[in-house]
Amino acid sequence: MAYYTWILAFHVMSFTSWMAMLFYLPRLFIYHREHSDNVAFGKVVEVQEYKLYAYIGVPAMWATILSGAAMIYLNPHLFQSGMWLHVKLTVLAFLIAYSFSLNSIRKKLIDNPEYKSGKYFRFYNEVPTLLMIVIVIMVVVKPF
Repeated sequence: MAYYTWILAFHVMSFTSWMAMLFYLPRLFIYHREHSDNVAFGKVVEVQEYKLYAYIGVPAMWATILSGAAMIYLNPHLFQSGMWLHVKLTVLAFLIAYSFSLNSIRKKLIDNPEYKSGKYFRFYNEVPTLLMIVIVIMVVVKPF
């Protein structure tokens, strides 16, 4: 347990980095879609999308998952402290699925720059915010 708070700090930093990618990548999709007529701009955005996802998002996601698993391993009592952890892990599954969906969308935009609309991506950009709100409430407030 001596390292638990260090793992927790790393978990929070990893989660923050992962959320940064989840917030910004759909914004790049909006730019990609709304400037689909500008091929040169599209190529630049494609590189940004790839680097953000592959170099920041995926490592941060795995760091978040692994550090969270380490905390549960070190403190299995967390599962007995109420339903908050179960809810958090369920919402986490949705956040992971959302993260993988971004890579799928990224690839579809490469093949078809007019895939979906800017309005669709503006809506899709709100999903991680809603999931993050639930996760933070579960961790801080522990309402169950």
